[in-house]
Amino acid sequence: MAVLGGTAGVGRNVGDASAAKAVCGCRLFASGSRENRLFRTDIFSGLDEMSDSLLNMQAFVATARGGSFSEAARQMGLAPSVVTKRVGQLEWSLKCKLLRRSTRRLQLTEVGERYLETMQQIVREYDEMAAGVKRSPDEIEGQIRIKAPGSPMAIDLSGLLAAFQIKYPRVTLEAVLVDRTVNPVEEGFDIVLTMMPSSFHGVIEEPLLAFPRVLCAAPSYLARRGHPRQVRDLANHDCLVFTPMGPVWTFDGTNGLTTMAVRPRLVTNNNALLVEALSAGGGIAVVSRMAVAERLRSGALIELLPEVLVPDLCVKALVPTTRASLARVQTLLTSIREAFRKVGEGQPAHASVS
Repeated sequence: MAVLGGTAGVGRNVGDASAAKAVCGCRLFASGSRENRLFRTDIFSGLDEMSDSLLNMQAFVATARGGSFSEAARQMGLAPSVVTKRVGQLEWSLKCKLLRRSTRRLQLTEVGERYLETMQQIVREYDEMAAGVKRSPDEIEGQIRIKAPGSPMAIDLSGLLAAFQIKYPRVTLEAVLVDRTVNPVEEGFDIVLTMMPSSFHGVIEEPLLAFPRVLCAAPSYLARRGHPRQVRDLANHDCLVFTPMGPVWTFDGTNGLTTMAVRPRLVTNNNALLVEALSAGGGIAVVSRMAVAERLRSGALIELLPEVLVPDLCVKALVPTTRASLARVQTLLTSIREAFRKVGEGQPAHASVS
C-alpha cells in the first residue's frame, strides 16, 4: 500500500478492497493504521493550503474591484490589515507583485491584470459550487450580474427585472447600465445586452432583435445646409455618429452596398443624446426608426434619401460559456428574449416575466 506525499495523494496499489470504503469523506484506510494517520495529515494540510489560497484570492479580487484595502475589508467584513496581509501572502506565493501601492491609490500591475480574470473565475466557481451543495440544480437562486445600455431600450428592462425578482425572490440582481463595450468574462457579467459589434472568446452571442434604421435630419438643419441628393453628398454635411455604427456608414441602394466616411460633428454612445442633438438641428444622423417614429410623423425630423436602405442594427445578448448553463441565467435570458420577441411583433413592451 503506497501513500503519496503532498496534498492528499493516495497510492494506486490498494490491495485490500475492504480497506477502501469511499473516495471522499470516508475512511480510506483501517482505523488507527499508520497509513490512515499519514493520509489524514496530508489531506487536512492540503485542504488548509487550498482554503488559505482561496481566501487570499477573494481578498485580491475584492481589493481590485473596490479600489482599496479598506473597501475590500468593508465588503468582506474583515479588518483592513487582514485583507492587506492576505493579498501580501498571495503575492508571496506567486512570487510577483499584483498591486502597485501608493499613498493615494492602488493600481493593478500588468501581472495583476492578467491574474485578475482567472482569480475572479475561480472565486465565482467556488461560490457557485458551495451554493449548489445547498440547493437543487434547477432551483432559481443566486446572483445574476447583467449589463445593459444606459440609453432607453425597446423593452422595459427595469420593469422586467423588477418583475423577475418578485417571481424569483431568492435571486439577487446586480444591474449595471453603461454605454460602452463590455467583455462579460473579464468584468464578471452573466448577461450583457449590447448593440456593439464586438465579439469575445469564450462568449456566446444570441441575436435578440434587429432595429430598422433611418437617415434623417431636422428641418432647421436642412434649411441651413440643404438636402443631400445622394450618398456621397454626406461628405459635405455635419454628421452625428452613434458609436456602435462608427464614422463609416453603409447603405444598400440599386447599385449594391455603398460605404461613406462621414465627418462627425458629434460622436456619442448614448442614443438619447444623439436623438436630442439631431432634433435640435445639429446635423444628419442614422438612428433607430422606432426611436424617432413620432418625430418623423410630426415633421420634427425629415427622412433623407429614402431610396437607399440603411442596414438594421442588431441587439444581442452576450453570455459567457461558463455561465450559460446556469438555470437562473437561462431563466432571465428567456424572459428578455420573450420581451424582444413581443417588440418585434409590434406588441406593447410592458414588463412581464415568462
